[in-house]
Amino acid sequence: MLTALDHVQLTAPPGSENELRAFYTGALGMTEIPKPPQLADRGGCWFAADEGRIMLYLGIEGRFRPTTKAHPGLRVSGIDAFAERVAAHGAPVVWDDSLPPGRRFYSHDPVGNLLEFLEPAP
Repeated sequence: MLTALDHVQLTAPPGSENELRAFYTGALGMTEIPKPPQLADRGGCWFAADEGRIMLYLGIEGRFRPTTKAHPGLRVSGIDAFAERVAAHGAPVVWDDSLPPGRRFYSHDPVGNLLEFLEPAP
């Protein structure tokens, strides 16, 4: 029986860790968490939010291609302020009203991975 989603892994090109850190910690407010020593030499970054209940891993891939359809869907509170924060960090904000009553927008991280942010209706 499944009990929870442990993490989502996205990929990134070699050498993009500093851009990823700035975006995931600055724009999204996540905390970088250390990779286990046996994985650290592979590059990439791991991030967490909500006391570790949300974890995103960015792994390095030599022939990187950003995700254009597959994506994590991340719940937020205060979606308007969150969208402003994302936009202030230079990321696109594309609103989608096709699935009411909640609100959602899409964006991309600095390497082009698609991200969805949604706030369920109260």
